[in-house]
Amino acid sequence: MRNREYYQRVKSNLLLVATCTFCALVQGQESSEAWNTVPNGSSLMVHGGTGLIQTPTSRMLAEGDLRVSYTDNDEYRYFSATLQLFPWFQSTVRYTDVRNRLYSQFPGFSGDQTLKDKGIDAKFRLLEESYYLPELSVGFRDFGGTGFFESEFIGLSKQLGNFDFHLNMGWGYLGTSGNTSNPFCELKDSYCDRPRGFTGQGGKIDYQRFFKGSAAIFGGIEYQTPWAPLRLKLEYEGNNYLNDRAGALKQDSRWNFGAAYSWNDFDFSLNFQRGNTIGFGVNYNFNLHTISQIKIDKPPRPLQEKTNDFSMKKVNHSRLMKELYNQGGFATSSYNFNDERVTIYGQQLRYRNLNEATERVGRILASKLPESVKTYNMVNTVGSIPLVETVIDADAFKVQAKYQTLEPDLASSYHRQDLSQTSVDNYNPTKTSGFFSRLETFWIQTFGNPEDFYLYQGGVLVKGGYSYNGKASVSGTIKANLFENFDKFNFKTDSANSTLPRVRTSVREYVSNRAVTLENLYLHWNDRIAPNLYAQVYGGYLEAMFGGVGGELLYRPVDTNLSFGFDINYVQQRSYESDFEFFDYKVLTGHANIYWKPPFLPDTQLTLKVGQYLAKDRGVTVDIAKRFDSGMIIGAYAAFTNVSAAEYGEGSFTKGFYLSIPFDLFSLKPAKGRGGLPWIPIGRDGGQALVRPITLYDTTQERSPFYD
Repeated sequence: MRNREYYQRVKSNLLLVATCTFCALVQGQESSEAWNTVPNGSSLMVHGGTGLIQTPTSRMLAEGDLRVSYTDNDEYRYFSATLQLFPWFQSTVRYTDVRNRLYSQFPGFSGDQTLKDKGIDAKFRLLEESYYLPELSVGFRDFGGTGFFESEFIGLSKQLGNFDFHLNMGWGYLGTSGNTSNPFCELKDSYCDRPRGFTGQGGKIDYQRFFKGSAAIFGGIEYQTPWAPLRLKLEYEGNNYLNDRAGALKQDSRWNFGAAYSWNDFDFSLNFQRGNTIGFGVNYNFNLHTISQIKIDKPPRPLQEKTNDFSMKKVNHSRLMKELYNQGGFATSSYNFNDERVTIYGQQLRYRNLNEATERVGRILASKLPESVKTYNMVNTVGSIPLVETVIDADAFKVQAKYQTLEPDLASSYHRQDLSQTSVDNYNPTKTSGFFSRLETFWIQTFGNPEDFYLYQGGVLVKGGYSYNGKASVSGTIKANLFENFDKFNFKTDSANSTLPRVRTSVREYVSNRAVTLENLYLHWNDRIAPNLYAQVYGGYLEAMFGGVGGELLYRPVDTNLSFGFDINYVQQRSYESDFEFFDYKVLTGHANIYWKPPFLPDTQLTLKVGQYLAKDRGVTVDIAKRFDSGMIIGAYAAFTNVSAAEYGEGSFTKGFYLSIPFDLFSLKPAKGRGGLPWIPIGRDGGQALVRPITLYDTTQERSPFYD
């Protein structure tokens, strides 16, 4: 009896949706042959993520699609980024500006800044659409944080001609109208009521609320007009807007209408919501797989049909080394020649694609060396430490490079391996000692601060030192701030009670009001100590907040999916009042590190770091990174330790996101190297690792590349 009213409401609403769907279906079938079909998942809702207007759909974007959006809905403004990480997984990060609420009630703390809220959405496709079956997805909105818009939904989408039909059931924010009964409530009473508030200090995933409380049926239709850039939307939503963060909002109708217009890489939207509100938005679209930069570069050297009938004595070694650098991007530090085997040692400085780099070097060697040479060996090094050996079968390479086969395959003529003993014995690098220096730029940014939504700091890093024998060095970095607005910080260390040592929450003292700082100054040694095994030790001012001594071992076979090692460090907290002084706090910190590229997740790397952190808490950091064809990498990480959410404070646990961008995408010439853009929603003292100036996994990237 208790659900009789619910059943009556759901019948009437389903009848209404079904009637509209049938009318549109008839019209679509009559004209479908004259129009193009609707491209799946090509438009976003106002919150970000594929959807209609206020409601999500089960549709996905193309893998690698990234859409950055701004939408304006009277009381709310949304800034969001939606990424299709895998064909079956879509995620959205969002900041919501609540225009009629202040960040805080204390003007001295946040002035007149309006309330900002960050949220994360995730959607998983469970069933891909087929001729008969609809697409089925399950989604979670604002599932970690304060939960302003927290909700879950299960959705169906089916395309018929130029119409895309969507039918969903939602809980939480999407289900507040309660126009249907919660089916899970019928199975278990605990699903009948949805817990209020949020657990811990915010930032946690509140599983205990999923699919609980009132539920609603919602959905709609998206229509591709005969004019290709224009799409029309109609939706019926399940939210009653009585408990919104902006206050109870007037809703004259649950039907919303909208239009989306595409122009080049931009989408513009206009809608009419709740029977009384006009909204608009714009989003910029690009794909992380296909984004590229035009290059001005000569093609790989062609090989002539003639044979090189001369002896090794005729080879001009100096000229060959120059050509390897100028045309192949390979800086030679040592070489060993004999009549049948040639080995060159050095670094690839220009081409980040292994096959392109190998082809260019191989073609130069094949054009300059006599026919008697049967093997070209290219040993890539870092400093004077050999990393990986590429063995090229000279005769097979020439056949492929001269296109003397029906299906040329240069990669079949060479292979990569660990260092052969012959190559190790013949390695005699020169000029490995001396001074070095370089200049880099940096950009630090933070969102959602009480003083200002966006705070930034930019400048240069002046790096330099002296290297001895390519294995030992003394290095340092001076940081110079050129422009920033960090001077807006109204407070430094927060006043919240903390049972943890303040290893990171004093960050504002370290970054503000200091134009020039000593970032690091340390001694360092590293080497290959056995096949597949590398080691390093270091000591000094290791990062902006800590100094001390440490060491690391890494086992990393060539082109393997699995590498592992450990690091251990004894460090002391640096003073933020003087670059060369220390506070009293000391800690032994270190981790066992596992790096795995799962074969079932293409171009993905999973990193696990288990150990003790700077605040002496213990646990594991999980990092997952996805690489796209362009070389761009999107990653996310979270640290789970024995510190409770209450002890940790706001955010409940350490987590963050990052974007790694190859410089090659900004240069007209081929280039190596990367820049990073991190986003850390809230960083406190738990789960914080030492930022070591050099890691073996980075320096040995060429053994099993992921970032390059």
